[in-house]
Amino acid sequence: MFDVMAQRDPHLFVHSGDVVYADGPLEETVTLPDGRIWRNIVTEAKSAVAQTLDEYRGQYAYNLSDDNYRRFNASVAQIVQWDDHETVNNWYPGEILDLEQYTEKNVDVLAGRAFQAFHEWNPLDPTEAVDGRVYRAIPYGPLLDVFVLDMRSYKDVNGTNTGVAGQILGSEQARWLIDSLAASTATWKIIAADLPIGLVVPDGDTAFEGVANGDNGLPSGRENDIAQVLSAIKARGITGTVWLTADVHYTAAHHYSPERAAFTDFVEFWEFVSGPLNAGGFGPNDLDGTFGPEAVFVHAPPESNSSPLDGFEHFGEVFIDGDTRQLRVDLLDATGAVLFTQVLEPPA
Repeated sequence: MFDVMAQRDPHLFVHSGDVVYADGPLEETVTLPDGRIWRNIVTEAKSAVAQTLDEYRGQYAYNLSDDNYRRFNASVAQIVQWDDHETVNNWYPGEILDLEQYTEKNVDVLAGRAFQAFHEWNPLDPTEAVDGRVYRAIPYGPLLDVFVLDMRSYKDVNGTNTGVAGQILGSEQARWLIDSLAASTATWKIIAADLPIGLVVPDGDTAFEGVANGDNGLPSGRENDIAQVLSAIKARGITGTVWLTADVHYTAAHHYSPERAAFTDFVEFWEFVSGPLNAGGFGPNDLDGTFGPEAVFVHAPPESNSSPLDGFEHFGEVFIDGDTRQLRVDLLDATGAVLFTQVLEPPA
């Protein structure tokens, strides 16, 4: 897939996270349900979950053993954010693991090591980040600003995700995002989010990993942070916002409208989901009606943990026309075939 993407000569690559699977040890062979064999190259770092700093570093070194990945990195500018697998699946600050394969149970300790390795191996200058970590704004000419979020470092516990409290951005990042969007003069303001807004992403049977909590009602729990941002976008007359995300392992185009929503104090917008680049395919996830999402397009495997051989690996492309200022989003599969296209007109 990295070869396919490189051949399209992109100007910029927005990586929505899960750059590595630090919690995913590899086996040399995996027998698929139909009898085919998937083969992996296994290094020492990829033979167990990462816990030490050197083991986290080894996850990024492993990626760079691939020729296509190295060629892509050498030719395409990148904006990188992190999600959960750079540390451990579905993590949140303060978590204490109950997983037997981990001798270090304190996720804050693991996240500190993961964070150092992430910065050592990715083109991210900590001085560009507002708090020295991940979230930041990247100007890209008069037509585009990219706002990179960190929906990992400030989230609350993966619980029922209800009530007046709850956060996914935290107050400081939410305020920064609102003020930065308002100050932007770019035609298009892409918000690079590492978690989708309206998809219900569970963490076990009773807890939630992402923003949505599945109750379809007024904002509750982590949804309060997103409601604050969406209301401010409307109140401050901010135009041209488009949300890009991944996390879930399929591709989709979601249109959010107050006409369908329980919470109505926002203007309609689009969210485009695309992934994974080379991992098991899952989905689709249920939609939560709080912000009125509609799944206009979905391409997901019929069975969970679908092999990359099965054709459910995806990436997205965004084109901005320099003359018309139109923005076009294509959702593609690993061969480069376009599965879906949506054209957005520039703000008046």
